[in-house]
Amino acid sequence: MSGTVIFFLVLYYVVVLGIGYWAMQKGAGEDLEGFLLGGRKVGPMATALTLQSTSMSGYMFLGAGGLGYQQGYWAMWFAAGDIGGGVLNLSIIGRRMRKLSQMIGALTSIEYLEKRYPSPAVRLFAGVLTVFLLGFYVLAQLIAGGKGMALVTGISYPVALAIAVGIILIYTFMGGYLAVAYTDFFQSIVMLVGVMWIVIAALAELGGLTAANNAIAAVDPNLLSVWGRDLGFQGQWGVVAGALLIFSIGYMGWPHVVTRHMAMTRPATARRAGLWATIWNLFFVPAPYLVGILAILILPDLDDPEMAIFQVAEQLLPAAVTGLVMAAIMAAIMSTADSLLLQTGSIASRDLYERFINPDATEKQMVMVSRGLVLAIAVIGYLVALIEPPTVFSIVIFATSVLGSAFLPAYVCAVWWRKANTPGALASMIVGATVAFFWEYLALVESTELAPMLTGVVSSTITMIVVSLATQKIAPVPGYIQQVMDEAAVVGPIPGKMLAEFDTSLGPEAAAIDKATRNGARDE
Repeated sequence: MSGTVIFFLVLYYVVVLGIGYWAMQKGAGEDLEGFLLGGRKVGPMATALTLQSTSMSGYMFLGAGGLGYQQGYWAMWFAAGDIGGGVLNLSIIGRRMRKLSQMIGALTSIEYLEKRYPSPAVRLFAGVLTVFLLGFYVLAQLIAGGKGMALVTGISYPVALAIAVGIILIYTFMGGYLAVAYTDFFQSIVMLVGVMWIVIAALAELGGLTAANNAIAAVDPNLLSVWGRDLGFQGQWGVVAGALLIFSIGYMGWPHVVTRHMAMTRPATARRAGLWATIWNLFFVPAPYLVGILAILILPDLDDPEMAIFQVAEQLLPAAVTGLVMAAIMAAIMSTADSLLLQTGSIASRDLYERFINPDATEKQMVMVSRGLVLAIAVIGYLVALIEPPTVFSIVIFATSVLGSAFLPAYVCAVWWRKANTPGALASMIVGATVAFFWEYLALVESTELAPMLTGVVSSTITMIVVSLATQKIAPVPGYIQQVMDEAAVVGPIPGKMLAEFDTSLGPEAAAIDKATRNGARDE
């Protein structure tokens, strides 16, 4: 590997560590709200880009490229859903979730579910399921980082994997959520520049998109269709629906993504963030799939389709640009891995340890436990990643399908449907997760031509509606929940009296948040 590539990679790591140090100096890790939500001070552009870069992950540089290489333009179904995912997420639940989460005193996305649907069972089931699935998602990022760095740098896979994990741990420990949010912001810019550079180089190599499509038609005209190689997906609209849903509305069921709403500076931030998310998506989202498609011509004998983007960059770009692109690819991987590690540690410590094991834990203890669990999860993930389980694409689709199926109705109904109650939410999560898991595990897609995400979301949504309506008399939605839902629907800041009114009934966390809010108002 040339010294230029090494320089760009080292520069990239220095920058993200610098951002983590800056966040630490701002006191982002001194208390629980600061560590978990950045003190709810994240602005619209940073909110948009941390939400999108976290959602994209290393999947975009491995799974997306690999899918384009194997299936041609069929892969663009995933891109079509993904482009609108950010604005849908922010528009449907962003503003309301920001207000509701603060009024009920929730600091994690799982705590938010319990306080909206009051029951320890909701938090226990949601917490355990999320830790399990985010562990798989972290694993996918670690595999992606190790494979990519090993290919470009020439160092061994175990060493490359250790470097990536070490950098992520350092800056996540230093600044908590604020470090994650602003490193994600920086990394999303690097991701966009890097992938656009590869696209331009690939198109220049092939004489433009029209010439490339003509050449692909000579190889296999079916690759130009929306039905995949050998028309393998022709007429399978259930699979198409799953591809569209998983990265569009599926975001609204991912706990590590919806947390971004809770950390916004103010509820109105969601509108401007939605605009920024859409602009970024229009440029970024189709690019990795397109590079994979163009790699059919550039790398006709590629052994590992998931390495298509790496090898196109290595073959077509000069060393200096290759270093930037490698930084972009590592940015995509790390921007998701850091968020996943922070969320997994936070949920395991606050929503499981503090809630069910040590209710008297102090904020300092909570931050320490969260960091300890982040370290443990990273070490376990590293060890498991050494044996290289299934492809990054397979792991990501599995984890995100089950997450979306389990939680999407619960998060959406939390702010939009006053009759959504505890039995409905709990049953919805259990049914959605079970259906999606077994649909994937038993490979029912082939026999039914229906994607796990589609069947999971439909089943969890129906369950939420039926069970909630059937149990209204025995489990009515508490009056204070209906009141805060009404306030969450109003455009504008949260009235101070609304926070004060619910502090005592919702526990010490809400009181601490209200105190911080009032102190901040006096400072202004």
